[in-house]
Amino acid sequence: MMEIRKVQITGGSSYVITLPKDWVKSLNIKKNDSLGLLIQKDGTLFVTPDKAIEKKRKLKEYVIDSDIDKTFLFRLLVGAYIMGYSDIAIKSNETMPPQAREAIRMFTQIAIGPEIVDEESNLFVIKDLLSPMEMPFEKTVKRMYSLVESMNKDAIKALKTNNKALAENVISRDIEVDRLCWLATHQYNVILSDIMLSNKMGLNQEDASYYFLISKILERVGDHAAILGENVLKSMGTLNQEIIKDIESASELALEILSNSFESHLTKNIKKANENIDAVEKLLEKCEYITNKALNLGVEAVHVVYIVESIRRTGEYSSDISEHTINYLIMKN
Repeated sequence: MMEIRKVQITGGSSYVITLPKDWVKSLNIKKNDSLGLLIQKDGTLFVTPDKAIEKKRKLKEYVIDSDIDKTFLFRLLVGAYIMGYSDIAIKSNETMPPQAREAIRMFTQIAIGPEIVDEESNLFVIKDLLSPMEMPFEKTVKRMYSLVESMNKDAIKALKTNNKALAENVISRDIEVDRLCWLATHQYNVILSDIMLSNKMGLNQEDASYYFLISKILERVGDHAAILGENVLKSMGTLNQEIIKDIESASELALEILSNSFESHLTKNIKKANENIDAVEKLLEKCEYITNKALNLGVEAVHVVYIVESIRRTGEYSSDISEHTINYLIMKN
């Protein structure tokens, strides 16, 4: 419940307001203790005890049984990381089961930042050693964009050249996109719970939310690039050059929408973002044309339909970036 307190003037020039007694007692604040004051962009004032200014480390503990499922534990670890926990402890009532050890090591090898800092027969302690300042949001989403763009280009190249190894490589790169998305989500949740860090990074919660949404869209584009690679593998050597050329043309248009969307994000160009959304209609028409054309191919039509669907979704997700950019710029201005 909000408390309303009147501002008073002391000494003729100092403005004073009393602090809630329950809040003071709960934090054990004493006479002459220092308080940190931060003026927020929306005009509110953030008050914190001086001892609370340092970054807080959140701990998540899991106590597991000997029959713990490896995949389930891995998902629990990813969940804790994504929700902003900097420290994770995994305890077992008996000796740590081998499948748990495997899940823990797999998690630390994939996630960016977490490392095993303590290991005993029945205990693992994982700490996030990466400071959010070292990998800011903009750097993360730029890397994600470069990855998903190259995945799409290489998938089409593999289709044109019947390069099985390249198509498989496209599929394997999806985990790189996922781990960057995990990092962006982790940092987003850390910032939501740590206003001091938010100020150090020059971001407010709206900024963090915007970058988080961009990272989620790019992660979906990466998913469809991997699906594109899978269907390229299945259709390799079965499609004629005419349909391949049509697919390449649609993919180039989808990637143009992606490029323009990301450029409008980087340059904060609301007009360019708006124009780019309208470009999706042309892609939808092209995808529908290829799908109808593929119906005459017989059994190969299934793979073509899936390929075209991934290209279509890439363009649509890319336009979502432009929409979020417009919404963000309206809020900022």
